[in-house]
This record gives sequence, structure tokens and C-alpha cells, in this order.
Amino acid sequence: MVDFSSAVKLDSREQHFRFPGPRQGLSLFLRFLPSPRPEPRPRRAVLYIHGATFPSALSIAHRFDGRSWRDALNDAGFDVWALDFYGFGHSDRYPEMDQPAAGNAPLCVAEDAVEQVAVAVRFILGHQNLDRLSLISHSWGSMPASLFAAKHPALIDRLVLFAPIARRPPRRYEQPAAFPAWRIVTLEDQWSRFVEDVPAHEPPVLSRIHFEEWGQRYLDSDPESRLRDPSGVQTPLGPFSEIIKAWHGRLAYDPAAVRCPVAIIRGEWDGLLPDEDARWLFDAFIHAASKRDIKIGRGTHLMHLETMRFALWRESIDFLAGEDVAPIPA
Repeated sequence: MVDFSSAVKLDSREQHFRFPGPRQGLSLFLRFLPSPRPEPRPRRAVLYIHGATFPSALSIAHRFDGRSWRDALNDAGFDVWALDFYGFGHSDRYPEMDQPAAGNAPLCVAEDAVEQVAVAVRFILGHQNLDRLSLISHSWGSMPASLFAAKHPALIDRLVLFAPIARRPPRRYEQPAAFPAWRIVTLEDQWSRFVEDVPAHEPPVLSRIHFEEWGQRYLDSDPESRLRDPSGVQTPLGPFSEIIKAWHGRLAYDPAAVRCPVAIIRGEWDGLLPDEDARWLFDAFIHAASKRDIKIGRGTHLMHLETMRFALWRESIDFLAGEDVAPIPA
């Protein structure tokens, strides 16, 4: 069993927490960066829920040219937490990840992940003596985040869904494919994801230099990554399997069950969330206290690591700090 217990601090103020998760014998990892700004109002906390292929250190906490999304939230007065799900980053690996991938069902599906979110949220609220917090999710992370918001409305202030996955109509005579428990994701796989949705006539939205730096940190997230040929990170396939199910008519949660304010933030070139998908999702949050659909030009599904990341940061902060709360429908 590989030791994933040690984590390098990405900031001198960063705090790390490891605690028992919902699965017996397996621990979860949280990183925390408290805001340095004294505020007259009560402290406000945000928990980041990552997507299908890389953990918190490579997303909200990763610094390009010395600055991250987490830093921007901190400067706006938010305490920022970030969870690594089982099988990602510095949380424990599923025992099934030591077994052949074909021998088990996909790992880290939303019903499993939402229990991990629940443990993390209660830990955070207890640690900071807060009544509620806000969630920011990316891509597949919108599924466990929205599930949690629906199940525990009293604990959630606001919900940011960055590049979420939406439901598409069922496909007649076609069932979603079956997937193994895990797969190896290489740097070439990730690079393809970063560039595939940028129109051919447009300049890049991510520099190769930035990607090379990010890629080395990505390989660092799995101690065995560089022992493979080609180098790659072992990744649970539950998230990807649920994306495919959503595109066959089976979304892992019901948006109508979410009652807190919701913001959908997406890029113009997000191939996983075209306009028709975003429109369906926005309309499906029929009981949200307030809702926004924000589309940012020249952004893809991975906009938080691209040139338009600053616009994403500003829009998320504006929503989280806002007071546009309508009465919750009866």
C-alpha cells in the first residue's frame, strides 16, 4: 500500500487535516487556508469539491504566476477549504485500487462521494464554530455537491457550480457503457483535455509552460505515477461513469431538490456543457432561492486553469458575497 499521508504545504499559512471518513479504516484529507483579512462580520467559509481527474492542489489551490483561485477568495474575506475524495490527492486510496481494475465497479460515485462531503462539512463547521458554509464544485463535483445541498439545506449558504455536468435525454436503444474501477490518466490525456475544445483559429488559453509546471505537480499526486510507462496517475472511474450516465438521461441528483442560491458558471467553449445543457440545468433548479447562469468568453471546461480564470474568480466571489436571496418557495 502506497503512503499518501504526507502533503507539502502550498502556502505557509495552509493547515492540513486528516480524519476518519465514512468508509471504515480510510481517512480523508482537507487543506485549509484562512483569510488574513479581519472582518467585522462573522467568518464565511467555502469548501471546494474537485472534479473527475485531479485533486484540490491541482485546482483551486494551484498557483499560476504566484496566484490561485483560493488566494482570490482569501483576499475577498473567505476562509477556503478543499477536500480530496478517496482515491485522489492525499486522501486514502480505496483498497480496490490495489486490485485489477476490471474486478470491481467504478469507484467514487456520487452516492459515495456525498457521504465524504458530509463528513468534511461537519468537520469544518465544528472546527470553525459555524452554522453553514458555501460550496464551489467543478465538473462532476457538481453531483456530490448538489446532492449534499439537497440533503442538508440548513448547512449550505450558497452553491457555485463551475462547469457542471447536466442531464441529456435518454438515448433510445443505447445504454451507458460499463466501466472498471479505475484507470491511469497520463499527461497526454490531460493536455488533450486542455486543448480539445479551443477552436482551431483561436490562440491557446493555456501556455505549454504553465501546463508543464502543472503536469509535474499532477504526477506528484500519485507516488507511483513516474514508475509507469507512460507516466500517469491512478484515478477512480466512478466520476466518469456518472458523466456518461447523465448523458444517457440519468443524472445523479435532482436539481429541483436544491433550495439554496445557485450559480452556474461556464466557459464559452465548454464542450461538456453546451448552451442547451446549461439551459436545461438552469431551468431544472426550480426551487433555488436565487440562480444565475454566467457564461464567460474564451473559456473551456478547465477555465480555472486558463487565461480567463480571473473572470471566473471574480464571478464566483461576486455571487458568494452577494445578498440576492429571494424567499424560498413553500
